[in-house]
Amino acid sequence: MGTGYPHSRSSTEQHDVYKGDRMTTGQKRVLSGMQPSGLLHLGNWLGALENWNTLQGQYECFFFVADWHALSSNYADTSRIREYVRELLIDWLAAGIDPTRATVFVQSQVPDHAILHLLFSMIIPVSWLERNPTYKEKQEEIK
Repeated sequence: MGTGYPHSRSSTEQHDVYKGDRMTTGQKRVLSGMQPSGLLHLGNWLGALENWNTLQGQYECFFFVADWHALSSNYADTSRIREYVRELLIDWLAAGIDPTRATVFVQSQVPDHAILHLLFSMIIPVSWLERNPTYKEKQEEIK
């Protein structure tokens, strides 16, 4: 990180889902996001989008534009974040991300993200946060 380019985080998990009045084991899910912190480049294709194209055919995928996360690296000038969000979504579509095969959303449009942040920030000790490589990197960028 720290390059000013969009960044990606992914996780794959098996979840139980409710079907009517019973719980069944559902398809594995993938959640991955990318910050709209600059224009896309070849590294985004090789590092994330190529993989996302494959994953959307194998898993229940949720791909999101992490616009609130972008505020942590673009806090000095946030004027282009809205533009980068739009460009990022256009590039994803052009790269083969298919909204009929994956859920695509913008983080700031889902209020539950802010609620979860509030709840997690109240229960996660700072010492745990300080062990997180992403957090450490962000702290170095701010210095």
